[in-house]
Parts: sequence; structure tokens; C-alpha cells
Amino acid sequence: MWNRSLATAAAQARTLVRHHHSVVRYGLAAVLVLFAVFGAAQAVSLTRCSRGCQPAADSSASLAAPAVVTITPTPNSRDIDPLAPVSVTAASGTLTGVQMVNDAGKPIDGVLTPDNTSWHPVVPLGYGRAYTLTVASRGPGGKPAAQVWSFSTLMPPNQTKVYLNTPADAPLQDGGTYGIGTVIVAHFDEPISDRAAAERQLAVSTSPHVDGSWYWVDDQNAHWRPEHYYNPGTAITIDAKVYGIRLGDGLFGQEDERVAFRIGESHVSIADDTTKQVSVYQNGRLVRTMPTSMGMGGTQQVGGRTLSFWTPPGVYTVLDKANPVVMDSSTFGLPKNSRLGYRETINYATRISTDGIYLHQLDATVWAQGNTDTSHGCLNLNGDNAKWFFGFSQPGDVVEVRHTGGPPATVQQNGDWTVPWDQWRKASALS
Repeated sequence: MWNRSLATAAAQARTLVRHHHSVVRYGLAAVLVLFAVFGAAQAVSLTRCSRGCQPAADSSASLAAPAVVTITPTPNSRDIDPLAPVSVTAASGTLTGVQMVNDAGKPIDGVLTPDNTSWHPVVPLGYGRAYTLTVASRGPGGKPAAQVWSFSTLMPPNQTKVYLNTPADAPLQDGGTYGIGTVIVAHFDEPISDRAAAERQLAVSTSPHVDGSWYWVDDQNAHWRPEHYYNPGTAITIDAKVYGIRLGDGLFGQEDERVAFRIGESHVSIADDTTKQVSVYQNGRLVRTMPTSMGMGGTQQVGGRTLSFWTPPGVYTVLDKANPVVMDSSTFGLPKNSRLGYRETINYATRISTDGIYLHQLDATVWAQGNTDTSHGCLNLNGDNAKWFFGFSQPGDVVEVRHTGGPPATVQQNGDWTVPWDQWRKASALS
């Protein structure tokens, strides 16, 4: 169409030139030629548009455009939460390199997606640190670009560390083996005002699964146990993911803690003050019966304190053991030179309460074992039985004390299993 229109217009112009020789007529012919060419061009344009075509786009701008990169957080941000997301994303183009370093020049490990469009760090950021991101990118048409981005994290007014312990304040050993009554203790070295925030970060997983609950003893200690004793072989993992968590009153978690252990065979000992016997069961089978002499009972006022000489009834667990151990009555307020005072070196002592109740050897009371209570609260055994029980026991083994006088063992004394389950659950900050 375009070539044919131009040829027609040129022929018309030649005809006009042959028949008109004046300068004016030549001018008129030239004008006619211009009109003819313009009309032909318009015809071409109309014909193309009538067929749905569009004017060709100018691609040079897009070819020269850099990648569109978004970096979080915004530049020069301050007091960023160290757990807040940090990311580099290319909405167009690709990332060709991302480097992140802290103010000490230490590189921060990160991961880039397979399509090279997104990057983020894979380690938590530190408190009170400055970070610099250097980002290299390439636009859709290959145009390279680079950006440098800086921000800093907050410095908490105060921090607390959490320790995962037994009720004896001993660290739970990663990979260790414990008894079926093991109680987990999360101890914070600062008082926690927002217990719920802290408890949400304390995760206990078990295999096979058992339901359990936390019990806040005070502002620094939370205990965890299931409703019933564990089955032997249960695997337990505790994750205290407190780093970066606000725990109230300007307090932040200092670092995460994690420990995993397993439950060994079932050891349950029942000390019955009616029979004055300790019956020891291994995996449900009675393996030994040991005569004992328990707390003599009664109380005494010493220095404004009331001292009890009962063995409190309740369910305890083995805390630890020592051979020998020095027992001194002055440690709980009874002077050793008083009528009932003492300081003795005792062999094969297995501790079951935080205030000093043991199953231990005491040959001086063999005459009373099995018939008369003579102790200040401990369970006296003869040498053979004390040595055997010492070797048999592991932390977390269950010791049930029945039919004695005095108030029941408290959680503070290691009587966690004495608390009824409904009452235990109510002491959770999330109940």
C-alpha cells in the first residue's frame, strides 16, 4: 500500500510539470506532491491502526534501568529488635551479591534464594550492634548497581539468663538419663514480671508425647512435669527460646538454652511409716525391702523458728547423692551443741528433699529400723541397704513417703508430685 501510493503521487506530479512550464505552476506542482505524499502516509497509518497495531515501544529505557531492590529495615534505623526481619528483595532484576557485617567487621551468614531475588540472614543479630549491608544487583537489561545500607539494634536496659536444671539446682545434662519422676526447672537469674511472655518461650517436647504444664514457684523459677510419671525410654527436649524476648520492665532474654535427655528404667520406692519399711520397685517389680527409722515427730522452737522433726508425707524424687556427706543441724537452725543438735559424717547418703532429707546409712539406729522412728526427718538404713540404694538410685527416681505426721512436702522441698494435677495446672502463667 505504501509503495503504490507513493508511485501514484509521483506520476501525478510529473503530469503537472509537463503541462505547466511557469514557475508558479512548478510551485503548485510541488505543493501537490507534498499533499499527495502526506495523504499516502496517513493512509498507511490508518491502515495499520485499523489492523490493531501499536506504535513501537522505546525499550532503551528498560534496558538501561537498574534492579528495583528493597531492603528491610529502612536505612539508618536505630534500636531495631534483633529478632526483627532483615531482608533484601529484588522486585525486578536479580541480586548478584549481598554482604552483611557487624560493627566489628564480622560477616553475618545469610542465604540467597535460587532465583537470586531474595536474601536474609540465618543467624540472630546481637544486642547494641551496628550492621552494614552491601548489595550488588543487575537490572533486567543487565545494568549493574550497588547499594550500602546501615542500621543498628537496641541495647536492653537489663537481660536475664535462663538455666535448665533439676530441683537440686544441678544442670540437666544433655544426653543424660533420669528417673520417671524427673521435674524440669527453668531458673531465671532475674525476677520475671511478665511470666506469660517467658512461659511461651519454654517448650517441652516428648516422644512418646505426654501432656505437661509449668508451675511458677516464684518470680524466678518455673517447674514442669506431666500429670503422671513418664514411661521408661521417653525422650525429652527442652527449648528455652528467650533471646530477644521482652519479659517485662525492660528485661530481655540473654540467650537461648536447649537440653535433651531420656528417661531410664522405672524406680519407685515407697516408704511406709505404718510398717517402717521402704519397698523398692524396679520396672514394677519388688526388688528390695529395707527397714527404716524415720522422723521422730514433734516440733521445737529455736531462735524464733519452729523446727519440725517429721518426715513430711508426699511424693519426692531423688535429687543427688554423696558418699560421705557431712550433716550439720546448725544449717537448718538447730545448734549442734543443743540437746538434739549434731554434726556427723554420714555414708551412702541419697538426698530427696531440698531441706536435707536423705535415705542414708546410720548403724547407730539399726535397733530402731523397722519399729521405731528416731531421726530428725531422714530415713535411716543399715549399711548394706544404704549402699545398695545409693548404687541403685538415679536423679528423678520416685520416693513416696506415706502415713507420716506433719504437713505434706511442698514444691519448695521437692514435693512437686504431691501437688494435685488440677492445682498444678492453675499455677501456669498461661492457665
